[in-house]
Amino acid sequence: MKYRQLTTEQFEGLHEEFALFLATQSIDVKEWKKIKKEKPAVAEDEMNIFSDVVWDDVLTKTAYIEHFSEKYVNLFKCEDDEIHRIAIKITRDINLLEQKGFEWLMQNAVDTSVEIFKGTKPYNSERNLEVFDLIEKGGSISKGEIFQYFNTLVS
Repeated sequence: MKYRQLTTEQFEGLHEEFALFLATQSIDVKEWKKIKKEKPAVAEDEMNIFSDVVWDDVLTKTAYIEHFSEKYVNLFKCEDDEIHRIAIKITRDINLLEQKGFEWLMQNAVDTSVEIFKGTKPYNSERNLEVFDLIEKGGSISKGEIFQYFNTLVS
């Protein structure tokens, strides 16, 4: 398995897509129930393959990831061959996980208690695996507005 199996909730949300995936392998509902009961390892393999297909699709479309903690923000722009990072550190007594703290940062981005670093690097391994790793470590897929905002400040 390349990534990780989707959660039960994710499978439920992708019920129709999973049914179509099984249908491409000539597995209908009756056959699927039989496989789950009599060949659980085969069922697990099918779920793993489907999970990898879904993850690959999502990760390929992912352009931005952001990760917030109380004092740090990491913003990523995921291009085809390289990844750009904007790292923000707050030295003031503010919690960026709270709305008030986030709003303060957005209004005071040039304050002396805000340190901003910018860098770019090529991927060390396959792009989607590195993007997946950022998500697994707590990053969230975003539309990139915050990245763009800070990118204009440091450019």
